[in-house]
Amino acid sequence: MSLKDWEKLAKSELKGASLENLIWHTPEGIDIKPFYTLQDLEGIGEISSLPGIFPYLRGPRATMYANKPWTLRQYAGFSTPEESNKFYRENLKAGQRGLSIAFDLPTHRGYDSDHPRVTGDVGKAGVAIDTVEDMKILFEGIPIDQISVSMTMNGAVIPIMAAFIVAAEEQGVKQEQLSGTIQNDILKEFMVRNTYIYPPEPSMRLVADVIEYTTHHMPKFNSISISGYHMHEAGATAVQELGFTLADGLEYVRVALARGLKIDDFAPRLSFFFGIGMNFFMEIAKLRAARILWAELMVPFSPKKAQSSMLRTHCQTSGISLTAQDPFNNIIRTTLEALAAVLGGTQSLHTNSYDEAIALPTPKSARVARNTQLILAHETGIPHVIDPLGGSYYVEALTRSLKEHARHLIEEVESLGGMTKAISEGMPKLRIEESAAKRQASLDLGEETIIGINKYVGEEEPIDILDIDATWVRERQIMRLHDIKKERDSGRVNQLLDSLTQAASEKGTNVMPLAIEAMRARATLGEVSTALEKVFTRYQAPTHTLQGIYGALYGAKRKDELEALRKRVNDFAKREGRRPRLMVAKLGQDGHDRGAKVIATAFADLGFDVDIGPLFQTPQEAAKQAIENDVHILGLSSQAAGHRVLVPQVISALKKEGAENILVICGGVIPPQDYNKLYEEGVAAIFGPGTPLFDAADKVLTLLERRAEMPA
Repeated sequence: MSLKDWEKLAKSELKGASLENLIWHTPEGIDIKPFYTLQDLEGIGEISSLPGIFPYLRGPRATMYANKPWTLRQYAGFSTPEESNKFYRENLKAGQRGLSIAFDLPTHRGYDSDHPRVTGDVGKAGVAIDTVEDMKILFEGIPIDQISVSMTMNGAVIPIMAAFIVAAEEQGVKQEQLSGTIQNDILKEFMVRNTYIYPPEPSMRLVADVIEYTTHHMPKFNSISISGYHMHEAGATAVQELGFTLADGLEYVRVALARGLKIDDFAPRLSFFFGIGMNFFMEIAKLRAARILWAELMVPFSPKKAQSSMLRTHCQTSGISLTAQDPFNNIIRTTLEALAAVLGGTQSLHTNSYDEAIALPTPKSARVARNTQLILAHETGIPHVIDPLGGSYYVEALTRSLKEHARHLIEEVESLGGMTKAISEGMPKLRIEESAAKRQASLDLGEETIIGINKYVGEEEPIDILDIDATWVRERQIMRLHDIKKERDSGRVNQLLDSLTQAASEKGTNVMPLAIEAMRARATLGEVSTALEKVFTRYQAPTHTLQGIYGALYGAKRKDELEALRKRVNDFAKREGRRPRLMVAKLGQDGHDRGAKVIATAFADLGFDVDIGPLFQTPQEAAKQAIENDVHILGLSSQAAGHRVLVPQVISALKKEGAENILVICGGVIPPQDYNKLYEEGVAAIFGPGTPLFDAADKVLTLLERRAEMPA
């Protein structure tokens, strides 16, 4: 049967409708046909390539999982170093083969646990690390000369690396024996995640310091993990994640070369990190395309070692695909995403827990996530065959499309002068925020289905969650800090910190050796960060909101609804003399601003006046800005479980200034178990993950209308 015969048969089944109706127009701008044939593979020369051989389409190693399965990791850390250590040891006994350390937000941002800006963040979204003693406790009883350690750290990369090296040394492990990865990818922080400390230029210098130091002293350690995961979580399409991540990689290669390093000195230790979402075949193709593209991008640097051109990657299943509604559905989502990562050829994998859209994972949910990988590795037979989807008409054609689209994006970045300049101009961040706004509109319109959210919605049952007492954790960390400062040689510490500041002011000096000496003398993470800050300063990113995209897409499909809501907004403005004014704020050290930006975008498009506060506000600062801006509503976006402490502080600050008239609403990752407590504190409304933003705006406007009708 010919292709024309198939088309004739298909048209008969469609009862005269066009075959164009079956084409899937993806957010990436790639049109997916309903049927692929051998003709779609014409011109794809890489199909005949072999695993372990340039351009590594079918895997960076010749034998892949047939010889050695991917490394099973679980990204985890919470509360105190003692609690995290216990969790790690239990996981290693249960089959985990590598550690992936999550640090709390104060640690990421270079603050000790006793800093006044971190009252609600200590131990919440990761483990608190203030000194070498914390790091030693974290790895107590764990053979770190035998277990690879991955550390997600960027802003405070210098003191964390130094503390890790000293802790290993004091446990009898030499730094040249250490294996693992430090993320050290600061560029994506300025795009999406925002756990930076210093401005871009000095931050890039510190990236180079780490690459240079590990190249000379830690030959088994990966000096950087170039991360697309956080772009994925911020709403990037697969093309954007792939293109921007590899463009970041090119920038880091140039930075290392500028230090006088040779390409083969450091490139074999570069690694990558991608998010894996629910578009199953797109994610498989993304990993395959990434390997080809990176191999081709490395050719101009003339590497002699094959390993210099190999893209090796860690993957993590998507957090943004997890839902607070029907959370057990997340087990299926994570399984499919893990399967896509494996079929795409990842080198290591973390699987998210089903409850992470609500709170930090419990031991039970973490066990389910870990066992998901173990079942794939030991029960399915998948690892026995290398690149089992290689040669698939669809997968190979999709791989080529992704590669071509991502290459065009990389060329655009390069035309701007590279990723650092592109970021300074705001191009990558704007593109990702546009994609996030478009996806939110698609979800709200029901064009993209999420089971339990906008289709087949069922009744929810509360689940057990992990509760971290941040106040208790902070008090415990402060006590340890006090004891260490009391016992150490403070004169020696201050001398080393002064030397570190001097080193930071010298362009040709690598700060890592002095940071190691300072941490060995029991300087704290915050003190080392401050010593560098004296020269580099602390960065404050500009804030902006995107307008027009959400409203245009929503209005194109539901014009009457949109116009009706905007009319209500206009009626409110006529009665009150101004439009309803919303301020969106992020509190504490949580830099994940996707939700806040999308909310601000949608409400502005629906007719509200919208302000957005700068990142990392204290409750008092947010309340002060809300009062000064004379807003009707203060919206608090929560991602990192600090709402119990921070939200009541905002309400208290408003009351203290006589501004109880400002309605406080909350959104984000808030367990349903906490709703009543927040309502008792005075919160007017709570919008959990998955809430359609049109519905949220309607409810907020209704609250304002009802209040306006109440007698004075």
